[in-house]
Amino acid sequence: RTISEKAREFGAGPLFNQLLPLLMSPTLEDQERHLLVKVVDRVLYRLDELVRPYVHKVLVVIEPLLIDEDYYARVEGRSIISNLAKAAGLATMIATMRPDIDNVDEYVRNTTARALSVVAAALGVPALLPFLRAVCASKKSWHARHTGVKVVQQIAILLGCSVLPHLRALVECIEAGLNDEQPKVRTVVALAIGALAEAAAPYGIEAFDCVLKPLWKGIRQQRGKGLAAFLKAIGFIIPLMDAEYAGYYTKEVMVVLLREFGTPDDELKKIVLKVVKQTVTTEGVTPEYVRTEIVPEYFAKLWQRRMAADRRNYRQLVETTVELAAKVGAAEVLARIVDDLKDESEPYRKLCVETAMLILQRLSAADVDARLEEQLVDGLIYVFQEQTAQADEGEEERRDSSSAIVLSAFGSIIAQLGLRAKPYLPQIAGTVKWRLNNRAAKVRQQAADLVARIAPVMKACDAEGLLGHLGVVLYEYLGEEYPDVLGSILGGLKAIVNVIGMHKMTPPVKDLLPRLTPILKNRHEKVQENAIDLVGRIADRGAEFVSAREWMRICFELLELLKAHKKGIRRATVNTFGYIAKAIGPQDVLATLLNNLKVQERQNRVCTTVAIAIVAESCAPFTVVPGLMNEYRIPELNVQNGVLKSFSFLFEYIGEMGRDYLHAVVPLLEDALIDRDLVHRQTACTTVKHLALGAAGLGCEDGCRHLLNHVWPNIFETSPHVVNAVSEAIEGIRVACGASLILSYLLAGLFHPARRVRDVYWRLYNSAYVGAQEALVCAYPILPDEDETPHAARDALAALPPNVPPHGVPNGDARANGKTVKARPAARRRYARTHLELFC
Repeated sequence: RTISEKAREFGAGPLFNQLLPLLMSPTLEDQERHLLVKVVDRVLYRLDELVRPYVHKVLVVIEPLLIDEDYYARVEGRSIISNLAKAAGLATMIATMRPDIDNVDEYVRNTTARALSVVAAALGVPALLPFLRAVCASKKSWHARHTGVKVVQQIAILLGCSVLPHLRALVECIEAGLNDEQPKVRTVVALAIGALAEAAAPYGIEAFDCVLKPLWKGIRQQRGKGLAAFLKAIGFIIPLMDAEYAGYYTKEVMVVLLREFGTPDDELKKIVLKVVKQTVTTEGVTPEYVRTEIVPEYFAKLWQRRMAADRRNYRQLVETTVELAAKVGAAEVLARIVDDLKDESEPYRKLCVETAMLILQRLSAADVDARLEEQLVDGLIYVFQEQTAQADEGEEERRDSSSAIVLSAFGSIIAQLGLRAKPYLPQIAGTVKWRLNNRAAKVRQQAADLVARIAPVMKACDAEGLLGHLGVVLYEYLGEEYPDVLGSILGGLKAIVNVIGMHKMTPPVKDLLPRLTPILKNRHEKVQENAIDLVGRIADRGAEFVSAREWMRICFELLELLKAHKKGIRRATVNTFGYIAKAIGPQDVLATLLNNLKVQERQNRVCTTVAIAIVAESCAPFTVVPGLMNEYRIPELNVQNGVLKSFSFLFEYIGEMGRDYLHAVVPLLEDALIDRDLVHRQTACTTVKHLALGAAGLGCEDGCRHLLNHVWPNIFETSPHVVNAVSEAIEGIRVACGASLILSYLLAGLFHPARRVRDVYWRLYNSAYVGAQEALVCAYPILPDEDETPHAARDALAALPPNVPPHGVPNGDARANGKTVKARPAARRRYARTHLELFC
């Protein structure tokens, strides 16, 4: 702040001589760079025109940020160059960057083009257009033409749809480059036209009329990178056309695309796939044409093992195939890939199964006949069984990704088949049981995960007997030593319990739960999460099947889970306390939780307080409040804070029911609000807030006003947490008792002689004003104008604080420590006038 405020005093030279070398430091961390960029930004804003002699220095340092791998670095670079352009002006920016436009080094030209596009975005494209026209038409150097076109491309990428008003002018600016003698210029022009069409979609086809003919001529003449660029441009232009024209131009370009299906160039193949995807989605292309002309060649030349090995082409091939299926129907495409589900190559099988999954998710299995359905499920089981269990260290991540895709595909395809999957369920269950016996941990884990995914479908197909059998099998594997596998087994059991219900569950819940109790001690997050979810579901729906003693044993185990790092586990644990309390009564559970308030670990205590509040919500507050109030009598800081936090969560959860307990807890809150400990007062204020908000409009204004008298002395605290809690408590009481009550408290300090006092009161007044502006109007004091008689003014100023001498008293004497002190008339009049101006 100091540097930016004194920027003009320091001068541009000394500042940039210090800041720019720091920005170029090779050891600069992201956070440090971010702070330096903010400083440079503010300095540029302050220096304004003084920055002009240093524009080149700044650009040399900042331009490399525009091509940084880190997205945020690129954003910060654009921000600085944008502010630099606004400070220095267009003429200075162009004059500075002009020598770099035809630089031989492509890196320099690339960064200059990006910087000029940022300047265009900051100062407006029309301001830069005359310069761009001149550069793109340069006869002197093809480097300059290349850079000019690159600027147009970057403008399209940077502005997005905002490029529409300038679209025709930009296209006309670069159209001549399609016939340039230099291949690099022709390529970048085609890429720029593609970027403009992508930015303008779905509008702006009229602007591209002048380039259609050169593009169509070019795709027949170009090869390699040039052809790829021209095809990319056409791929973005065709979707902008009307249906009739789109169909015609698709047929014209398809001749070239079909020829290039077999190209060995991976980059060209990726662009060909993208163009096919873009063209088949247009309305003018008929399903019959796609089915007869495109699909046979597409699958013959592109669906090969080599495509599964290249990640970029893999993703593009899947997306294009899904679009083809959307055009010609799911059955047509699935019939062509279903046999490949049994291919020898695992990556290729994964490609086929993922494509099948996405097609069925998008189009459903309505047009899949019985034979195709049988082939699909058979292939699916084969893919699942033939996954490679063992993997090298380097391949482990890729294997995990592949396994996740196969699992997801299996679950999704079976779900899409729905009732039609019933004949295949025994075979699937047999596969699962066989793989649960496998010596490889990953194989066992996949089998258990599959049970969790297909359990809802098995229930829908009335295969409850099969589900129960799988439940018994998984129950027998609860002694699994690998935590990842154990977590998946618990997940499978949880899915079965969810769909089959407590009454039909095999093994019975009374046998299952005792086996889960020791598993709760496992420290692995996946095991903890699935175990606590399963226990919580049993406590919620089948608590009567288990003895109260077993539930208490589980309660003691659950206390340890409150220490878990993962928030989801802690949340599930406190909810489970509520279910157990509802099942066996709150007394024993509450005693356990209250005892846990004495531990030292804060996170444990906080989770315990939330659990107490949930128990109160589940079993009615009157079962919990007396025990909590009794616990507050223990003269231990942690316990008392825990009780107050419990009350805070309790009143937050029970809402309007809190009015019945307001008068009961007022003495406890009084004690907390006058305690010497800051945290006591902070937590008590939070409790007052929830209590007041719950009791608003329910006739509890007397209790809220009484609590306000204890909250108010805390307004001068300096701790941010306490300040926030006190402000929220006052806001809650404002909602319950009305803004006029708060204003009567505020009037005493709005014009206090001490600035720090005034600041606090004005902050509270502003909050009340924002929250209840109209409610304050009727509460403002009615004060007459200054020109009335002294007696009337003296009466009107009765609302002033007693230690302020009123305006109109002859000598303005005031008493201080028994002595008569002469008040200064000017200050006295100003003080009184301010009151009058505010409230008249």
